Amino acid sequence: MYARQVSMDLKPNSQTDFTHKLESEIIPLLRKQAGFMDEITFVEPGGKRAFAVSLWDSKQNAEAYSQASYTKVTEMLSKLIQGTPQVKTFDVVHSTSHKIGAKQKAA
Repeated sequence: MYARQVSMDLKPNSQTDFTHKLESEIIPLLRKQAGFMDEITFVEPGGKRAFAVSLWDSKQNAEAYSQASYTKVTEMLSKLIQGTPQVKTFDVVHSTSHKIGAKQKAA
């Protein structure tokens, strides 16, 4: 499993609109992407900063999304965020909800 972490600064008083756009437009788009498994989004108390972690079945599918559809997501959020979102990628080595750990990876 592979993860993408996207960190962003929200514009003042945009948390409600950010959450609505996430639920109504971005999550449905992600669900259509090959290999998409899950999305977890966090917003700091006060709504100034957010980060999202998307989980993918493979690095290849995460990269395909990054190259094909991620630009559309940043356009959807452009009126709600300040600056450029920062993206980091990770191999997932443990998840209780997805039952990933050392024993499962070795099998």
